[in-house]
Amino acid sequence: MAETMQFDLVSPERLLMSAEVISVQIPGAAGDLTAMPHHAPLITTLRPGVLTVETEKGTEQFVVTGGFAEIGESLSILAEQALPRADMDQATYEALVDEAHRVYQQTKETAEHPGLVDDAVKMLQDMVAIGTHIGLDPKQPSL
Repeated sequence: MAETMQFDLVSPERLLMSAEVISVQIPGAAGDLTAMPHHAPLITTLRPGVLTVETEKGTEQFVVTGGFAEIGESLSILAEQALPRADMDQATYEALVDEAHRVYQQTKETAEHPGLVDDAVKMLQDMVAIGTHIGLDPKQPSL
């Protein structure tokens, strides 16, 4: 029996998962990481991507659009938006990309600092990449 740690995935709408897990692959803003029991304490921001959760019963995946992860004795993820991978269809994916594109356009028009536009472009590119990663037709909005 593998060692486990408590894991909670929360979005503003609901608690998506609360379970003992073996590991969680996290799309961190500074790079992907895997949290396991006895991981060094860490707080990181999330980029849009796929969160993969390994339990003794199997693996579950969730699509997240951003948020924060806090790793300690347990792992808590507070996601901006999160959906089980099984619930992510083409229309839902395209709506998420459209929202990221809208944020990019708005930031491009109003931002006083070019770094904010760069951040919006990165978020949009990450959202587009999710489609390829999960096997959907990637939507290619114009920049």
